[in-house]
Amino acid sequence: MPERKRVAVLADSDTRWKWGASTARRLVPDHRLTGYLLRGRATPTARQLGEVGVRTDRPAEVTCAEFLAEIGREHYDVVVLALVGGAVQAVLHGARALWPAPARRPVLVTGYVGVVYEKLADGLLLRHGADLVLANSRHDAERFRAVYEGVGAEAGAVTETALPFLGGAPYEPAGSRARTVVFAVQPSVPDNRADRAYLLERAARHARLHPGREVLVKLRSKPGEHTTHLEEQPYQRLAERVPGGLPANCRLVYGNMSEVLDGTDLLVTVSSTAALESLHRSVPTAVLTDLGIREALGNHHFLGSGCLASWDQLDSGLLPEADPVWLAAHGVRPTGTPGPAGPAPEAPEAPEAVAGTAADGDAYSVARAKVAGLLAAARLPPPAPYYTLTTAPGYLPGILARHRLAPDGTPLPGAARPEAGESRLRRRLRAHLREAARGAYRHGVQRVAPVIRRLGEL
Repeated sequence: MPERKRVAVLADSDTRWKWGASTARRLVPDHRLTGYLLRGRATPTARQLGEVGVRTDRPAEVTCAEFLAEIGREHYDVVVLALVGGAVQAVLHGARALWPAPARRPVLVTGYVGVVYEKLADGLLLRHGADLVLANSRHDAERFRAVYEGVGAEAGAVTETALPFLGGAPYEPAGSRARTVVFAVQPSVPDNRADRAYLLERAARHARLHPGREVLVKLRSKPGEHTTHLEEQPYQRLAERVPGGLPANCRLVYGNMSEVLDGTDLLVTVSSTAALESLHRSVPTAVLTDLGIREALGNHHFLGSGCLASWDQLDSGLLPEADPVWLAAHGVRPTGTPGPAGPAPEAPEAPEAVAGTAADGDAYSVARAKVAGLLAAARLPPPAPYYTLTTAPGYLPGILARHRLAPDGTPLPGAARPEAGESRLRRRLRAHLREAARGAYRHGVQRVAPVIRRLGEL
């Protein structure tokens, strides 16, 4: 019986942990997973990790240098980097320092957790150098290759897949039961108090206009918690200021999005990845236009989808119908398949010609074949990111320094703290101090910063 592959996932937030662990399952179905959380402002709590729907032991919290020391010491077959671009770049340069010549090293995989609507070139070039850069749709794959080819960088790592956590039972119309409307909010879209208060008040108004419906405001985090993006204006606090309060059939909810979608009859959002999850299940989905269709909001991504609508239109009874051509191009439901991610197979498939696009209905078959081919190689070349001290001498050193790496990718002195011989009490005390500092930072973002900003506007 072949030995199970060892996979390490390094993530820096709750949603990226969900993406990374789900991606590992798709790429290497029979594996032993070891999870790591990159220490930082968005490090998720135990509650947030439990809510994303991935069942595993709690990941260990590490710095970039500590993770590099771990993968240099322990053998992993595949490493999934579910991180922001700068952190990915730091790990890639650290890996290059670990393996400066062809060697038996892990396959390095990265990608995006959802809709890519901002900082396309910046984020992609920071991810260049991984063995696989996963694109969640044909549309994204074409854009990714265009960026790499536009700077003369190798684009062969770009691989079309789909969001790995798309799934769940197909939508069944409500029939005679009360329709459930879910407003999936986002931590930073929109980013100002007035717009967020407006959207919440419109959700409450929809509930008042339709007393037979239940309107659920699906929240990402509780006050004091952080996700991928900073949330300066939590909806929980805005709800306290809604004139007249929220009606009885409108309430704030938490929970795993897949489970929430099980009972959803209409999903409403500005530009959340939840829209792709609901579209995959054929749930009627509305992408709001109330605040305009703007790049800053991310709803421009849904141009041509058939889902753009306003609260006024939804109040009048509109149920948007998604365009199947748009869905196929954006990796939601490719033609002839039950869903873009498809069922996770028992073993990798290896087609004779490996391109960047799957043609057999399984969006991960090409990616699995690439991983299998790399694992079969006796040695892999060192990672070769586009950004080097030659191409970006004024940019790269700062990125590496933020993760306590030298310009050559090696850890700075003291960056990787050895815990061998350290008492359990000391480790626990350090963890409590870190959490206290993180809590102070979050309090500053959500309480102090808005007050200072308002004072500055006087």
